[in-house]
Amino acid sequence: MTVRDVRVPRARLIIAAAALIACAALLLLTRTYTFYFDEWTFITSAPDWTLRSYFEPHNEHPVMLLKGVYAVLLDTVGLRAYWPYMAGLLLAHAANVVLLFELVRRRAGDLIAIAAALILLVLGAGWEDLLWAFQLGWLASMAFGLGAMLALERRPGVAALLLTLSLAFAGTGIVFAVAATVQLLLTPGRRRDLTWFAPPFLALLVWYAAFGRFGGHPNPQPTAANLLVDPLYTVWGLGQGAAGIVGASGWIGYPLLAAAVAVLAWRWRRHGIDPFAAGIGAGLLAFFLVAGLTRAQLGWQQSGASRYVYVAALLWLVLVADAAREVPWRGTWRPAIVACVFLACFNGAVVLFEYSSAKTLQMQRAVADLQALASIRDDPCLDPGSDADVLIMPGITPQAYYRAVDRYGDPAAGVPVRDQADYEAAKGRLKRAGC
Repeated sequence: MTVRDVRVPRARLIIAAAALIACAALLLLTRTYTFYFDEWTFITSAPDWTLRSYFEPHNEHPVMLLKGVYAVLLDTVGLRAYWPYMAGLLLAHAANVVLLFELVRRRAGDLIAIAAALILLVLGAGWEDLLWAFQLGWLASMAFGLGAMLALERRPGVAALLLTLSLAFAGTGIVFAVAATVQLLLTPGRRRDLTWFAPPFLALLVWYAAFGRFGGHPNPQPTAANLLVDPLYTVWGLGQGAAGIVGASGWIGYPLLAAAVAVLAWRWRRHGIDPFAAGIGAGLLAFFLVAGLTRAQLGWQQSGASRYVYVAALLWLVLVADAAREVPWRGTWRPAIVACVFLACFNGAVVLFEYSSAKTLQMQRAVADLQALASIRDDPCLDPGSDADVLIMPGITPQAYYRAVDRYGDPAAGVPVRDQADYEAAKGRLKRAGC
């Protein structure tokens, strides 16, 4: 008997309940959070958005649907509460957990599917995607992409539609565009289904030609040297994704990556290359190779950022789960498997809690900056071109901020200042020198 043969009663209900409980706990942990960094770019520019604005990239990503979500929330909830924005993020995360469970369950059975879903649910190494509402774009893109992979087997037309939605949330949808293409190319008799994906691919090319190529790049700008750094950038990112599954990071990613590749190679040698697994592997590789072309100049270790780890770990979970389906379920194998899954979940949950606590302190600083902006609004010494805090809301001038809060509400109204030192420092940064 192998783990693939194990049946767990009400497995889907178990995962749905776990996702609900964990996401509710995260919503409670983040109840004091507020708007941060890139969100302010959206907030301060939203009053001027036109139809064209929705097609303009953000950090090179297509974000049409993400801007749509923010437009709706800003015009309803406004800036008076942050929890609805976090609720949207956590809803996308819960969807990823459930969809991962369904995808793995089809190929590896209930037990492995539950294990993979629980590890993703508390993936502390991917904390940035779980503690910042703005990452809704990435997580929603992953959710629609997973949905596309589920639909691909029987409904390629539906898969193409879901892939289009994935790409409209963020560029992370390219993972599933590559995965679906490779899977169909390697599956005898299914290459004709690629015609369903011609419209979304054409739409992406048109978008890039008209809007995407004008997207702002990080500073410093990418250069031709990125081609040389890209392989190292990719290997490091792949290793950090593998390490993130067990709540680890750093150089341990290299041996874990080697082990994962060895397991996949061993399985494919015995059973042949599986089109589905090959597609997921190609999508994972493409994710870092494409990112490295525009980001490798920031340093090859940048590919280990937690927002990338979430994406990579999810895809590694699909690959590893697929390879593990023939593991025996008898004797000492049972407690060993349970122990490994428990330790991975425990480590991930601990890391996630630690980062949520650190993020809470960062949010106290953010609130102090917002309170400083409110307190100095009518001060004649206010410098209209100043930054309250380049680490919290870079490039956002007081005028842009005041226009936004006048329209959408004050996010710091009635919130006590807990970081008095940063409050005074922010006031100092907002005043003209010598005033």
